[in-house]
Amino acid sequence: MTEPDLRGKLAVVTGASDGVGLGLATRLAHAGAELILPVRNMPKGTTALDLIRTSMPSAQVSLRFLDLASLASVESLADTLNSEGRPIHLLVNNAGVMAPPRRQTTEDGYELQFGTNYLGHVALTGRLMPSLRAGQARVTTVTSSAARGSRIDWDAPQAAQRYSPVRAYGQSKLANLLFALELDRRSTSNGWGIVSNAAHPGTTLTNLYAAGPNLGRARPAPYAAIMKRLARWGMLVQSVDAGLRPLLYAATSPDAKGGRLYGPDGWGEFTGWPKELALYRSARSEVDASRLWQLSERLTGVTFAAA
Repeated sequence: MTEPDLRGKLAVVTGASDGVGLGLATRLAHAGAELILPVRNMPKGTTALDLIRTSMPSAQVSLRFLDLASLASVESLADTLNSEGRPIHLLVNNAGVMAPPRRQTTEDGYELQFGTNYLGHVALTGRLMPSLRAGQARVTTVTSSAARGSRIDWDAPQAAQRYSPVRAYGQSKLANLLFALELDRRSTSNGWGIVSNAAHPGTTLTNLYAAGPNLGRARPAPYAAIMKRLARWGMLVQSVDAGLRPLLYAATSPDAKGGRLYGPDGWGEFTGWPKELALYRSARSEVDASRLWQLSERLTGVTFAAA
């Protein structure tokens, strides 16, 4: 698929130092967008920046520091970007961690996956609202097919007593999907001028399958080896170039609408070309989405109505 002409557009992509985020940022640079890449690991981010510039020498791209596991870091970045007075036209909430074997927490005490994958992005989006509204932005939040069989544990969303790596990951990705849908509804009803949708990359071979499962683990987790084996066999796993396509479509295509979910069109949504997916049953409740929104404003201290 080809991306539209993005010259004159400013795009912010989290998690662009590796994997799908880096591939997506590279495609956006080729389309002419100016890129801001908020990263936690600055040396790794510098390598990614060099790769983008090697692929596209004329690319306008810069790094900023962001630790999504710290609400103070999110506030600092958003304050800086808002103070620059530049409209943001695209925001892709892509960064994340997957299935650390033992429960870990963010700087603010939240379960790491819920805090990083979800609350950090909610806070970033909320604090960037002045710049997003000025740019009549499209916000694409990355979810996962894991959201399909997940639920929000309203009694214990931080999994303080019973932690399951996979269940906590699925909850964070369902929360991302509910947030994307609710943001679009509230933008429409309040006249914010923002289009919000969600996308997932299917099963894409990236370092996500090694980095998260190996956090705090003495022996390497088997996920990465299994994924590589499946990729060699050509089964259920796709390349980064293929996996980024649903995200690119959701973020840039004039045919991609707000309040929708996009992902691969293949069997089980593992691989394939981008298409609009039927909304998962787990994400259809507007009551749940509104309840989660209110909880998120309380936990992050970010109130969208004040933006």
